[in-house]
Amino acid sequence: MAGLNGEVSWFCCGNSWGPCGTAGHGACGTCNSGSFQHAWPNTSDGCYAITHPDTCGISGMSRRTCGYRHSTTNLCNGARVVTSIADCGPQTDLFCGERACCGGTCASNRIIDLTPAAFSSIASLNAGLIPCSVNAG
Repeated sequence: MAGLNGEVSWFCCGNSWGPCGTAGHGACGTCNSGSFQHAWPNTSDGCYAITHPDTCGISGMSRRTCGYRHSTTNLCNGARVVTSIADCGPQTDLFCGERACCGGTCASNRIIDLTPAAFSSIASLNAGLIPCSVNAG
């Protein structure tokens, strides 16, 4: 998969971490907010039917299943984290056209959600949403 640019946000899953408290363990059953994991919009037909990245004009989003590793690079500071798929998401179609910018660098459409532990390794959780590039791990 060539680099896919868009936005990265963070989400809570099982085993509390910082602001998350307790939650479920994601579509894969392994999601842990304190681990370096992520949600991907194309983990299965059922997931894709919920997230609909194609509605936002996103192409090239390969089918990847539980455990597959991606690297996510913060386009604001160059920080990079490698994570594994643990859930389905984000629901990309709810955020079509949304833009995150830092300086002159912008990206549109949420393409990946990181656990708080993973997101905080590349940006402050307070940022919430940043431009990124996602590649096969």
